[in-house]
Amino acid sequence: MNRLFSHAIITLFLCGDIMTGRGIDQILPHSVDPQLYEPFVHDARRYVELAEETNGPIQRPVDFDYVWGDALEEFQNRQPDLKIINLETSVTAGGEPLPDKGINYRMHPGNVPLLTTAGIDISVLANNHVLDWDYQGLTDTLATLRKASIKIAGAGDNRAEAAAPAVMDVAGKGRVLVFSFGSTSSGIPPVWAATADRPGVNLLPDLSTRTVERIADLVRKVRRPEDIVVASIHWGGNWGYQIPAAHRSFAHQLLDRAGVDLIHGHSSHHALGIEVHHGKLILYGCGDLITDYEGIGSHQAYRGDLGLLYFARFDTQTGKLAGLDMVPMPIRKFRLQSATRPEAEWLRDTLNREGQGLGTDVTIEPDNTLILHWQENSSR
Repeated sequence: MNRLFSHAIITLFLCGDIMTGRGIDQILPHSVDPQLYEPFVHDARRYVELAEETNGPIQRPVDFDYVWGDALEEFQNRQPDLKIINLETSVTAGGEPLPDKGINYRMHPGNVPLLTTAGIDISVLANNHVLDWDYQGLTDTLATLRKASIKIAGAGDNRAEAAAPAVMDVAGKGRVLVFSFGSTSSGIPPVWAATADRPGVNLLPDLSTRTVERIADLVRKVRRPEDIVVASIHWGGNWGYQIPAAHRSFAHQLLDRAGVDLIHGHSSHHALGIEVHHGKLILYGCGDLITDYEGIGSHQAYRGDLGLLYFARFDTQTGKLAGLDMVPMPIRKFRLQSATRPEAEWLRDTLNREGQGLGTDVTIEPDNTLILHWQENSSR
């Protein structure tokens, strides 16, 4: 192996859900028909109004970099090697809304510069909204992201494509492989699973040892020495801090037996406790980052408006975590903004409370960056 790669450090930017449909789509230069099929809200522009009633007017249309706000300066300062997101919306101006879905997210394909402006490299798609506008919506999403040179994992034109990892070379350091999986526990309908001759998502049949072994076989076929392997999983409910025992067991097995180095979990609307298992990072739930939930009053105790930018550093020789910095970023007027000290302290205290049983704790820097600490070579 080329010695140039020995002990190289790869830095990944990670986050939870990026929901660019509905209200977010309506403030961008191109917008889909605002009609919604939800029980209570029937026009996407109502979500814009709720945000404005809460935090003030939004001048429309906004530039593509508007929504990322202060996160762009963090990207510039920290220079992560790759940026990975969970894009939880269909990217289409067509298709038909799935009946009885409740919520149907979509963003106009003309707004994909929202992602390229931020330098997004990989979009995982095995989630419960990518097929909101049926198979035409999925086909449009895949085509739009590919045209924008954004790598895709977790969905495809058939089972093989959906299961294949996104593979990215990091010059002078090595490769990053991102596998994307979805679980029915996050609300993904079983019928969305890709088959040999039908498009869909890479849906986990269960969280069993047999499934771990199947994933291990996939990883072995493509992994090279000093690759960093990411398992990005959309699982669990939207609210609540309890991490199911089955999630912990599955995550541990992926790290111990399947050659995975990082669990990138999402679906929860707020950040969950963090674990480091035998030196490998487990983000059980990253929380939302970009949404149009501003002004919606439910579940305020969880502070779902307080997003986090995760900057994780990995030793390519061992795959172990070298460090994790988290930057608090609340969203106001549909724009990510630097957190206040009390907001950052609230997140620190929450992660410390939830990390107690997982062997991790968090400290806060003068600039509000949160730093993860963990017990070496242990997992509770």
